[in-house]
Amino acid sequence: MQSSKTAKAPRKIRIGTRESKLALLQTDIVQARLKALSASIEIEIVPITTKGDKVLDRPIAELGGRGVFVKELEEALLRDEVDLVVHSLKDLPTDMPPSLCLAAVLDRNDPRDVLLSKDDLEFSKLPAGSRIATSSRRRAAQLLYLRKDIVFVDIRGNVPTRVRKFDEGYCDAIVLACAGLNRLEMQNRISHHFDVKTVTPAAGQAALAIECRSKDGSLIDLLREIEDWDARLEAECERAYLGTLGGGCSVPVGASAKIDKGALTLTGCIASLDGHELLREEMSREVMENLETAAQAGLDLAHKMLNAGGDKIMEELRRQTPNVVSAP
Repeated sequence: MQSSKTAKAPRKIRIGTRESKLALLQTDIVQARLKALSASIEIEIVPITTKGDKVLDRPIAELGGRGVFVKELEEALLRDEVDLVVHSLKDLPTDMPPSLCLAAVLDRNDPRDVLLSKDDLEFSKLPAGSRIATSSRRRAAQLLYLRKDIVFVDIRGNVPTRVRKFDEGYCDAIVLACAGLNRLEMQNRISHHFDVKTVTPAAGQAALAIECRSKDGSLIDLLREIEDWDARLEAECERAYLGTLGGGCSVPVGASAKIDKGALTLTGCIASLDGHELLREEMSREVMENLETAAQAGLDLAHKMLNAGGDKIMEELRRQTPNVVSAP
């Protein structure tokens, strides 16, 4: 039997999504969850090309403006061309427009970063001078802290494109999100998983986000029925941490929260671009039940790290101009 909320839901839902294979797979997950609530819901998939998908000849940090994989999706929402959009949560900025909202977080996969390498070598076994491809300052800064004898090269394109470039010899290794490879069924390519205390992931990594208009109450009610509450609590904690630090997609800040039996553990990281300075702290809180307490844990860890010297690192990061490695 339908719940009262589901019964009031729109009969047709237009879902906006990026056009990559991974984005469409993620949209399929959301579509399946909605159909499981009510088979009578008609769903239309609306592919949207973002600036980050179109401009592939420059590092992401040089593109400027609001989230380069988000802006066009949000504009489609604001123009009422779609009813909701599906994001990889790590792409969604913390400063959302007031007329839009994060309606649901779901399907969190493995949040860790992983390495694909020639000869299937772990990171510590890579030869000196190895060229590692990543489009992420956060990843590069943390890995430089571990090893100064490696070289980073920027890489653009969707996950299959990046893996193809690696196979063609563009680089000796590549760092990607484990979740994307899992969803694409490419996990057999992984050479090494980085522990979150070694390479702390981007806030929201591995989770799906559904964004819609704040005024669409019945749709929001419906979306809350498919939400994973633990994933939402983890996301609120991580995003509060990131928002407090003022870290955007070009700043090497990581946050990884884990809910286990009502207790939350948050790992936070701030690193300098050259890898010479790195702060990493962990905080645990008992009995996480609501968004406010989860967010407060993120706020508290951010302030603790700023007071421990993170403020100086963040100030230096704000003064530095973009370099060849960018984005979350």
